[in-house]
Amino acid sequence: MRLVVAICSMDYKGRLQAHLPNANRLIMVKADGCVAIHADNRGAYKPLMWMNAPNRLVETENTWVISNPKGEQLVITIEETISDTSFDLGDDPGLQKDGVEAHLQVLLADYPASIEEGLSLTRREYPTDIGPVDMLCRDIENQAVAVEIKRRGGIDGVEQLTRYLDFLNRDPKLRPVRGIFVAQEITPQAKVLAQDREIRCVEVDYEELQGIESSVLRLF
Repeated sequence: MRLVVAICSMDYKGRLQAHLPNANRLIMVKADGCVAIHADNRGAYKPLMWMNAPNRLVETENTWVISNPKGEQLVITIEETISDTSFDLGDDPGLQKDGVEAHLQVLLADYPASIEEGLSLTRREYPTDIGPVDMLCRDIENQAVAVEIKRRGGIDGVEQLTRYLDFLNRDPKLRPVRGIFVAQEITPQAKVLAQDREIRCVEVDYEELQGIESSVLRLF
C-alpha cells in the first residue's frame, strides 16, 4: 500500500470528462493496482476519483498517468509532495460473512436456478488474483457467469464484482464472463452502477429460499 499526500490536480478522460483543481489530497495506490484519491473535508467514504485494476501507472517527476484497457485515463498533476510512504500489509484473510449471508450463499449454490433460469454451479469461492468470487456458474447458453452475493447490496459490492470480472475475463477458457449481483436488498445507487457496468441485479427472498431447502429435505 502506497500513501501519497500532495497538492495536486486531476483530470479524468473516459465516458465523461472531469477536472479537480489543485488541493491537498491523499493518493492511495494498492498492491493490486487500484488507485484512489481522497479529500479530508468530504463526509462520504467514496474517493473523489479512482481507477480500478487492471491499469497501467506511468509516473514522472510531477505527473502520474493511469490508464486502463477500456481507454479511460486519469492524469494526476502534482504541485508539491508532502508525504510519500509505503507499507506492506501482507495477505488479508478476507471478509468473514455473517450467518445470514453465509447461509444465503449456500442456499443459492444449491439452487442456482433461483437466480436465473438454467443457471448451474461450476464452483463456489472461485479464486482470482484479488480474492474468490462467491460463485462461478454457467448459464443456459454455457456462458460463464460470476455471481457475487451480499445480504444488502451496495455500491461496494458492485465495485467488488467489477474487479472480479476484470480478472476472470483475462482467462481465455472463461471469457466472456458476465456478472450477476445478488442480495436480499439492493440499493438504488448500486442498481444504477450495476446497469452502467452491464451487471445484472437480482434480489432474492431469504425465507423463500429456506422454504425450498426445507421442502427438499422433507422428501428424503
